[in-house]
Amino acid sequence: MRRLALLFFLAVCLAAGVAGWGWHEYSRPGPLDESTTVFIEQGSGARAISHALAEAGVVRERLAFLAAVRIRDDHGRLRAGEYIFPAHASLRSVIDKLVAGDTIVRRLTIAEGLTAREALAAIERADGLVGPVPPVEEGTLLPDTYHYSRGDSRAELVERMQRAMATTVERLWAARPPDLPLATPSELVTLASIVEKETGVAEERSRVAAVFINRLRKGMPLQSDPTVVYALERDGTALDRPLLRSDLAFDSPYNTYGNGGLPPGPIANPGLASLEAVIRPVESDELYFVADGSGGHAFARTLAEHNRNVRRWRQIRQKK
Repeated sequence: MRRLALLFFLAVCLAAGVAGWGWHEYSRPGPLDESTTVFIEQGSGARAISHALAEAGVVRERLAFLAAVRIRDDHGRLRAGEYIFPAHASLRSVIDKLVAGDTIVRRLTIAEGLTAREALAAIERADGLVGPVPPVEEGTLLPDTYHYSRGDSRAELVERMQRAMATTVERLWAARPPDLPLATPSELVTLASIVEKETGVAEERSRVAAVFINRLRKGMPLQSDPTVVYALERDGTALDRPLLRSDLAFDSPYNTYGNGGLPPGPIANPGLASLEAVIRPVESDELYFVADGSGGHAFARTLAEHNRNVRRWRQIRQKK
């Protein structure tokens, strides 16, 4: 009995020692001298993850990591992705981060007024995305800042942008005033894209939108310079010069000098503010606007008033 009691006591001491050592290894500061980034591939199991962490110097021993994961019953809960582990991260905090999926969040901003070609080029250049960029129609991507993780597909990000635009347009179209001279949601996006390209001044958007809506109601051509620029750039070549008077006669359905009504489609991806400006334009009987030399525009109700504004703008331009 004494011998059995001694063996039991020794076993308890050994178990306590092992448990104490295990807790020490589990909770003590890790081997990293400085923070480091580790990418865990999709489909990686606990063994593959332990190899990646050991190679990066995040954990001291692979077996200690595997044992801790097994004891916690977390072997099926470790998530793939790109992680940044701080200096001296403990084994416990490393596993917590992997279970929580606390990955690095990347950001991509698609600015208002980019064409589909420009937006797709930005997505192509975005670090960490994978796969090809799918073709898209003009005006179907909602400008915004989008979050993603390394390894996400470009096609999935494009789909998110398209869903965001479709949802936004559907919501705004349902709230449109009954007298808005637009027949379809596509026409809403088209006019908003022209407003987007015409002014970068937030306070002017609804006023610019009102001018175009007034012209549509009167059957006047929109005469928007950005539509001519878009027509000239349709072959993919950027226009690196100011518009010439001769350009206004360029033969294209997108040329709103030579054609009445809206062009056949958007000329860029309009942002939310420009879409809202078309849905809620200011009350106005203005029909014209021209640059005023300060970054904004001078608006006019009559052609005579507009011609005076044009002469003033030309004088400013000549002085510059």
